[in-house]
Amino acid sequence: MILPASSFASSAVIQSAPLRFDKPPVSLHTLLLNRHLGKISKLLFRGEILDIRAYFLLPLVASAVLACDVAANAAENAKPNVLFLICDDLNCDLGSYGHPLVKSPNIDRLAKRGVRFTHAYCQYPLCGPSRASFMTGLYPDQTLIHNNSIYVRECVPNVKTLSQMFRNEGHFATRIGKIYHYGVPRHIGTAGQDDTINPRGRDKDEEDRIFSLIPGQFGGTLSWLAAEGTDAEQTDGIAAANAAEQLKSYAAKKQQFYLAVGLYRPHTPYVAPKKYFEMYPLDKIKVPEVPDGYLETLPDPAVRSIRRKPQNSNLPDKIARQAIQAYYASITFADAQVGLILDALDEAGLAENTIVLFTSDHGYHMGEHGHYQKTTLFENAAHVPLIIAGPGVTAQGASSSAIVEMVDFYPTLADLCGLTPPDSISGISQAPVLKDPTLSPRDSALTQYATGYSIRTPRYRYTHWGEDGVDGAELYDHESDPEELVNLADKPEFAELAEQLSQVLNMRIAEANRKPKKVKQIRDREERRVPRTAIGPR
Repeated sequence: MILPASSFASSAVIQSAPLRFDKPPVSLHTLLLNRHLGKISKLLFRGEILDIRAYFLLPLVASAVLACDVAANAAENAKPNVLFLICDDLNCDLGSYGHPLVKSPNIDRLAKRGVRFTHAYCQYPLCGPSRASFMTGLYPDQTLIHNNSIYVRECVPNVKTLSQMFRNEGHFATRIGKIYHYGVPRHIGTAGQDDTINPRGRDKDEEDRIFSLIPGQFGGTLSWLAAEGTDAEQTDGIAAANAAEQLKSYAAKKQQFYLAVGLYRPHTPYVAPKKYFEMYPLDKIKVPEVPDGYLETLPDPAVRSIRRKPQNSNLPDKIARQAIQAYYASITFADAQVGLILDALDEAGLAENTIVLFTSDHGYHMGEHGHYQKTTLFENAAHVPLIIAGPGVTAQGASSSAIVEMVDFYPTLADLCGLTPPDSISGISQAPVLKDPTLSPRDSALTQYATGYSIRTPRYRYTHWGEDGVDGAELYDHESDPEELVNLADKPEFAELAEQLSQVLNMRIAEANRKPKKVKQIRDREERRVPRTAIGPR
């Protein structure tokens, strides 16, 4: 706080002509700004502030200094807001991640004001287990959630979730759309595992128009629709509008917030307005190729993972191009909704004090290894986009090759907001990387699926199936084989490396099975059938 000149009987700088001093005369404004009340008093009585009327300003100056201190303390104590943005089933097919075709201008502009992580990985390549994991900061073997039809509280009833931490610390916590698992499209518009804002658009109402490889099946089967109408009529368009209203409300109320917005796209069915499909002509689409005899190089469980749903494997070229076109269209549509939310954040004047984290729940295959969708331990299913921007992020526009796990979201956001996360969490804060992107707090990232576990180091991916690899192993060198098509695990010249990585993997598995402190785990829970029209009790 600086007092205006009109607050003083004369000008802020008092004339010094009548006397000579070794030091230049001092401005009351300058002293006030620097909160040197004691110095003002000494200068007054030593005659270095010459206007006698300044003597009568001491009470006013004292009040102003106190106000400055209070304002400074309030600023120091103000915790940042958090905007948590997540797309469903989004891989790294984005412009900012180097994809030659996919248009993602809004996610890309977020990357320019934040740090883009090139090596971020999910802990389970399936919606429910992954979301339960990053929302609790625990590994799937700690949450005990390994499939979609389980509520967090059924397995870890007293765990403190990420949103709970913020709510307990005074943030107004809000969910819009899909944060925990939802059946898509079955449960769109229903209350979910909590009850906040649950948008429903024409994509849900027009399911009968959607093309599917198996008619009438959508969520786990490749399906798509080039929809009529506008973005605003789609579920995610409604979610973006809801988010914009929330941000406007927070700003008007000067309310500290944690806002989590979960977009449904690009999850199947790939539904987006027609204009997005038109951005990707079929003759520009490239369908990944798989070498002859490739499956013979893989352990049986790995083969089963990429052939789990035969309808989604080895598609005819025409159908493959249409599916990839629809996926890209859904990405660009989702990106447009991200843009609306970011614009609303800026327009509300909240961007400077809001941490934005953008990510996906896991990666996704679009023809790689002959597979479409998720649920494998290959790079395609494990690798996720991750961008963090806002206060505390000084390396703006940088990319980092630091290894990140999604369980790291919890401690990183806590660190950036000056909060203390619970002792139970397993993640590591990546906040230092946001200042120095050359740092790497982790040496490896752990992902699991079915009976398999996999680690990703800066150079290698090592996977084993069954206890201690009894059902086979995979080893890939990303320097020479970024597509993970050449399994080195059984080659004699790589035996020593495979053994070293196996030891690291076993150590990581043991860590991921550590019982979380003060968290109750229910291993023998009663099985429950998920209703078809609603998620169930909250």
